Amino acid sequence: MFHIPIESAYDIVKTVYYSSRWEILGFLLVIFLLLRLKHIRAEQIRNLKVSRLKQEEETVQKETGSPDAKTGPEIQKPAQTDFDKAPMEAAEDLCRSGSEKEPHASPEPVREPGPVSIRERLKSGLSKTRNVFTARIESLFSDSAGIDSALMEEMEEILITSDVGMKTTMALTDSILEKAKGISDPREIFRILKNEIRSLLKAAKPGDPDVKPYVIMVVGVNGVGKTTTIGKLALRYAAAGKKVLLGAADTFRAAAAEQLETWAKRTGADFVRHRENSDPAAVAYDSVEAAIKRGMDIVIIDTAGRLHTKKNLMEELKKIKRSIGKRLDGAPHDVLLVLDATTGQNALSQARMFHDGIGVSSIALTKLDGTAKGGIVIGISNEIGIPIHYIGVGERAEDLQPFDPDAFVDALL
Repeated sequence: MFHIPIESAYDIVKTVYYSSRWEILGFLLVIFLLLRLKHIRAEQIRNLKVSRLKQEEETVQKETGSPDAKTGPEIQKPAQTDFDKAPMEAAEDLCRSGSEKEPHASPEPVREPGPVSIRERLKSGLSKTRNVFTARIESLFSDSAGIDSALMEEMEEILITSDVGMKTTMALTDSILEKAKGISDPREIFRILKNEIRSLLKAAKPGDPDVKPYVIMVVGVNGVGKTTTIGKLALRYAAAGKKVLLGAADTFRAAAAEQLETWAKRTGADFVRHRENSDPAAVAYDSVEAAIKRGMDIVIIDTAGRLHTKKNLMEELKKIKRSIGKRLDGAPHDVLLVLDATTGQNALSQARMFHDGIGVSSIALTKLDGTAKGGIVIGISNEIGIPIHYIGVGERAEDLQPFDPDAFVDALL
């Protein structure tokens, strides 16, 4: 819109009034043509943008090995189970059925997958990473006639762009160069790389807790899948015959307690919560208190996950940790940090911040099925030195798996 002075507008109206009808029609026709040309131009610009977006999508699909939307094979999604439903959907199901589980009711039976199915699911979940990371590595070594500086530089670039990280990449290349002396076959370098990656991965499988109750404090920023991870852990422990209690110490995020309560109902776990915006440390204390009185085996405490760069969050988590320790000596027995693998190097930064702030004892790395840069597993394991207990390679409950370095390397390379 543009502004017309009063005098100019008056002159236009007067001119139109004293003009003949043919002049008026001509004037209106000119205006119509100008508006039409403007519309056509806008349509051309929009079509150009759509065309460019389609070209970018096709390029990404070719690079990641994804099937083409038109000509590629149709991907059939697995049938949705009760454990695949979102927490709020599950809550609606409970309301419609009018039936709720008793606090100590047994959860629905869950079949533990055998070793073959676990490895197959892991391989399927890491398909995006393998299509990008492994394909580039294999192509590099198969096309090279020998080992030279150009090959090593390209390998470094592949590792860095796959979120392995600069420090870990340098450690890998230095070790490979030391062990590759006298080797001329590039394929042998690939085997050395695979073994070196395997040696960098650290895992300590969570064993059967010898303390009762065994307290797990779960931390991480919002959006990483904290609540879902807690629910899947509760399901895993319940399937093993453990009595589980969930504590809703994230009292600030809207619907956080409701989502956790839904998981408690679905897994047959006890549940402790306070009013919204109440003291999170008090919730944690009361959760441990209730677990002791009720003879629970496992206590899993959810916590707030605002931006990890805010000092007040770390102070709040320290307070929760102290509160748990006051009620039960040695607790929490595990401070589990949940990280989103799709965030790449930001996940590495979060791991450092949380570990420096409150002391992290284990890591659960989620959403590995949604990233083409699974090298973050290698970087976190090497640079932070905290064992990875669990990895998430899908949305189903059984897709949260104990981390096995050998199985991971075999599925990745």
